[in-house]
Amino acid sequence: YCIMIFADLRRLLHRLTIASSLAILCFSLVYLLTGCCESDLRENSEIKPPQHEFLVSGWPYDRNGTSVYKDGVSAAGEGALYPGETGTGPPGLDTNSSGKDWTATRRLPQALIIGVKKGGTRALLEFLRLHPDIRALGSEPHFFDRHYARGLDWYRSMMPKALDGQIVMEKTPRYFVTVETPARVHAMSQDVKLIVVVRDPVTRAISDYTQIISKTPDIPPFESLAFKNRTTGQIDSLWSPLWIGLYAQHLERWLAWFPRTQIHLVSGERLISDPAGELGKVQDFLGLQRIVTDKHFYFNKTKGFPCLKKPEGSSKPHCLGKTKGRTHASIDPEVMQRLRDFYKPHNQRFYQMAGQDFGWQ
Repeated sequence: YCIMIFADLRRLLHRLTIASSLAILCFSLVYLLTGCCESDLRENSEIKPPQHEFLVSGWPYDRNGTSVYKDGVSAAGEGALYPGETGTGPPGLDTNSSGKDWTATRRLPQALIIGVKKGGTRALLEFLRLHPDIRALGSEPHFFDRHYARGLDWYRSMMPKALDGQIVMEKTPRYFVTVETPARVHAMSQDVKLIVVVRDPVTRAISDYTQIISKTPDIPPFESLAFKNRTTGQIDSLWSPLWIGLYAQHLERWLAWFPRTQIHLVSGERLISDPAGELGKVQDFLGLQRIVTDKHFYFNKTKGFPCLKKPEGSSKPHCLGKTKGRTHASIDPEVMQRLRDFYKPHNQRFYQMAGQDFGWQ
């Protein structure tokens, strides 16, 4: 009986040995095959690196709209508010392999918002920065009026990085009224596109004065500064808030260097009442697809001007800062009428130069 049990155990041990050997053999084969495949994948990945390193679905923007490139540098400025809604894919990208270089670089601007102060330039810039094909500097560099001696290399270094096909731009409202600026801009580029936001010069002057008193509250009243002689009613047209509103005089200097077709005038009033309409015209002027539309805006009754609907990933809408939409200083109605009479011939001349009536009273 013991001999029989021993024989059975021997047979069982033999079977287990065979099964273990087969298992080890199968495991070795699987390991070898897996290792070969992994090696092939590694070789292929070394030969064919990823073409692009875009963040989400091939779009070169993070959820705040800031462009992020392969060198890890974030370009200044905001991009599209709703990048996934455009349906066009990343700006400037082709679906076929064209061999183009997608590295972002700093370039001199192809478009400038040159004026005017308190006309709505900040709003226009922020609205334009929703467009994925626009890379705009957020701050005002004041290159052509204050820092021209620093040279174009310094100016270029201030610009945000942009891909091929994107338009680089900046805004400095002082450019429009600075005498030397048109010639300096022309020396940089004869093809640059110029944008001017204009507004009823009387309203603009009061807004300008309101900003001044917010910083220096001890200055004289608006009425005393606006007149050389209050008794005779002689206007002081050299006082900066009034001088800036002489649009025809300033535009004439620019037309000496650039054709009218390269200068686009934006109505500051319509930028408030119909932002999408004005933005559509600006996008046409820049040769861009109309991507920024009325779906991007809502009207804020408290501030009195349009704001941007909440961006993706944010729970709050975006309005301009507290320095925008201030309550204007109260001005004597008689002074207001005298200013309107003063500006009337200047406005008419400006309408003729502009080829449009802005409807200022």
